[in-house]
Amino acid sequence: MNLKELSQILGLSQTTVSRAINGYPEVSETTRRRVEAAAREHNYRPNSRAKGLATGRAMVIGHVIPSSTQHELVNPIFGDFVAGATRVYARHGYDLMFSQVDDSDVEQAYRSLYKRGAVDGVVLQGPKTDEPRIALLSHLDLPFVVHGRASLVGQPYSWVDVNNKRAFQRATEFLLHLGHRRIALINGLDGMDFAVRRRTGYLEALQGAGIAPDPALIGSSEMTEVHGHEMTKALLASASPPTAILVASMISALGVRRAIEEAGLRMGRDVSVITHDDELSYLTNGKEVPIFTATRSSVRHAGEKVAEMLIQRIANPMAEPTQLLLEAELILGQSTGPAPQSVADRT
Repeated sequence: MNLKELSQILGLSQTTVSRAINGYPEVSETTRRRVEAAAREHNYRPNSRAKGLATGRAMVIGHVIPSSTQHELVNPIFGDFVAGATRVYARHGYDLMFSQVDDSDVEQAYRSLYKRGAVDGVVLQGPKTDEPRIALLSHLDLPFVVHGRASLVGQPYSWVDVNNKRAFQRATEFLLHLGHRRIALINGLDGMDFAVRRRTGYLEALQGAGIAPDPALIGSSEMTEVHGHEMTKALLASASPPTAILVASMISALGVRRAIEEAGLRMGRDVSVITHDDELSYLTNGKEVPIFTATRSSVRHAGEKVAEMLIQRIANPMAEPTQLLLEAELILGQSTGPAPQSVADRT
């Protein structure tokens, strides 16, 4: 199937079909959807090199990976995000390019991509609260969308994010309703914007219940199974252990459950656990009945939304920045229950 044949099937000119597939704003939404549906039905895949010659674009989306976060390439959260994004890229004829660089070379990497015209836009992931890459990309006038937000950046920019503050506030309030008063937080890395927002939601829920936060119950680190395990071991061995634990990711939650079981305790009865569930394709939270009570938001869906927003920005670079805030759903699983009346009740 080529462009001419697809145009004949639709009864449209090749120019109109090409512009619809390439996201040109002058094509109506109804026509664009019709063309995209026909392209999927007939398995039409535009040649990215030909599209580039026709549009003056590279037909490539860039993701720059600093060396300090190169392990993200094998992280299932990153993998599912990219899987969602590439689905959208492919539908619009875009290819994906990863650039792995030393941390000190990140700025130069973006400048090089821009000067060479190697990409039409970039996705910025893992923003810190004061993320400097936003100002750089804005200055370069290179279309970009942030997966997440940067609380301390005042200039407007396009982003897609989960309402992390509200999600962890609701989770903490749920545990408080179950009678828990010593609630621990095993969070992501300090300085990462999502982690700051989750901690804020947790703290506001405690303060709303008249409970003074205990710093000994709050930890921040990379979201690994080992960190979840080690911090939970330390918490349970303390003089005043928590009866409930909030966890930043399913990966860390596996370590939390392992530590609870090693202590001879039962998750959901002796220690309640709520985690964040990204709906990972290779790390599912049970089937009909979830293993963990969780704040759930699909990272694959977020990848799709980021990609759609970026392609629109490439087509309309002068448009005002857009934002999309996704709400997480609180899913009840087997990992939560009423607070035990005393430590002795755990045995």
